[in-house]
Amino acid sequence: MSEDQTAHSSTEPGGGTVTAADRSFETSSQTVVAFAGQTLTIAQLEYRLSLRSRWTLALTALFGLLSLLVVGFGGSSAGPFRVDAVVVSLASLATYLVPLAALVYGYDTIVGAEETGWLDMVFALPVSRGRVVVGAFLGRAASLAGATAIGFGLGGLVLFVRVDTVPWGLYADVLFGAVTLGLVFLALGVLVSTVAAEKTHALGIALLVWAWLVFGHDLAALGLVAAFDLPNVMLTGLVLANPIDIFRVFVLSGLEMTGSGMAAVVTGTALSTTVLLGGAMAWVVLPVSVAAQLIHRRSL
Repeated sequence: MSEDQTAHSSTEPGGGTVTAADRSFETSSQTVVAFAGQTLTIAQLEYRLSLRSRWTLALTALFGLLSLLVVGFGGSSAGPFRVDAVVVSLASLATYLVPLAALVYGYDTIVGAEETGWLDMVFALPVSRGRVVVGAFLGRAASLAGATAIGFGLGGLVLFVRVDTVPWGLYADVLFGAVTLGLVFLALGVLVSTVAAEKTHALGIALLVWAWLVFGHDLAALGLVAAFDLPNVMLTGLVLANPIDIFRVFVLSGLEMTGSGMAAVVTGTALSTTVLLGGAMAWVVLPVSVAAQLIHRRSL
C-alpha cells in the first residue's frame, strides 16, 4: 500500500479497512438522518398546532361546503356534458379559492411565530433555522392537503350518488391539481412570511401575490399573445411562469371544452404531464428553499 493510501485509511478492530471515502459517506448519511429527524419533529409539532387552531377543520368545511354547492346546483342532469361542466366549475372554484386560502394559511408561518415568541424558543435549540422553515412548511402542508382532499372529495361522492357515470379520472385530476395548487401557494406564503417584518406586511404581500397570479399575469400574458405572434416556447414559458395556468392546462387538457381567455390559449400548448408536474414541483420546492436560506438573515 502506498503512503497516500495509508494516510487516508485505517484498520478496524475486526481487520477491515476504512477509507476516507467511507468516513465521508458515513458522515453524510448521519447528516441526512439528522436533518430528516429534526425536520420531521418540527413538522409533527406544526401539524398538531394547526389542528389545535381549528384551521384544518375550517378549511375542510369551507372546501366541502362550496364543492357540495357546485355539485348540487350543477349536477342535476345525468348527461356527460353536465358532469364535465360540474368538474370544470369545481376547477374554476379551486383556481380562485385554494390559492387564497393557502396564502392566508401560510402568511404567518414565520412572522407570526416570531411575534408569539415560539420562534425564539425553537431557535434557542440546537436546530438549524432552515430545518425549522422546512419542517413548518411540511406540517402545514400535511394539514392543508388533507383539508383540500377531503373538502373537494365530498363533492365527488355526492356526484357519484346523483349521476350514473362519473369521469373519475378527470375528477382525480382536479382533486390532485387542487392539492398541488394549495401546496404551491402555501410555499409562497411561507416565503412571504420569512421576508416580511410584520404580520400585516406579510398579509398585504400575500394578497398582492394572489391578485397578480390570479388576474394580473393572465391579463399581461393575453396582451402579449394579442400583440405578438409568440412561438410555442414563449407560450410554454408563460404557462410555467404561473402555477394557476399549470393547473388549468393539467385539468382542461382532458376536456373538450377549453373555456375562454388565457385558458383557451394555454390548453393549446400541448405540454406533457411530466413537464406540468415538474413545473408545479419547482413552484413548491424553490420558494421553500429560498425561505430556508433567507431565514438566516432574519434578526430575532
